[in-house]
Amino acid sequence: TLVASDTHPDNPAAAMSKLWGGRFTGKTDPIMERFNNSLDVDRVMWSADVAGSVAYATSLEAAGVLSAAEAGQIREGLGKVREEWASGAFVVKEGDEDIHTANERRLTELIGAVGGKVHTGRSRNDQVVTDLRLHLRSVCAELATELAGLVTLAAKRATAEVDLLMPGYTHLQSAQPVRWSHWMLAHAQAWRRDHGRLVQAAERMNECPLGSGALAGNPFGGERE
Repeated sequence: TLVASDTHPDNPAAAMSKLWGGRFTGKTDPIMERFNNSLDVDRVMWSADVAGSVAYATSLEAAGVLSAAEAGQIREGLGKVREEWASGAFVVKEGDEDIHTANERRLTELIGAVGGKVHTGRSRNDQVVTDLRLHLRSVCAELATELAGLVTLAAKRATAEVDLLMPGYTHLQSAQPVRWSHWMLAHAQAWRRDHGRLVQAAERMNECPLGSGALAGNPFGGERE
């Protein structure tokens, strides 16, 4: 359902074009706006979204779409957006339906209309997938580091407490006595396998979808590496 007005009296910056719905002639119904808002979920990707936009601005500069001055402005503005998120000073406003819209809106507030050029030739499609890949790669790396520390700690405990014995269990009944260290290292072995899966997942994330556009690429020939 569409209503006639497309204005945001409390937030003029929110009147900027949505990153979707280009064929709509009016504002989406407020119920749909709330249903479609994902910022509470995807705000965790704020760093990935900023990093992706910085990289894309550099790609647009290399392709001649942005001048060196424009690209510099965008990168500087995105740096300020990053600082606001990191410090907790970023203010979410009406119309910020997801992390991508929020960051682009704030960028435009900071540096003016040139901020909108960062979306040239880019679709929400490739932007979302890029953010997800960057975010998941980072999360996998963090978890892998934590798991490696856990395995190391388990190995140290097993070495230090090698003489401790405990009852082994099978079918909920006491069975053979086993060493506490063996039991601990059995879990450590499983954690090592989890660590390997995280490393592999991070490697699979290390591909760049930017430049794919809405469907089949864009005509600007940006550097996707």
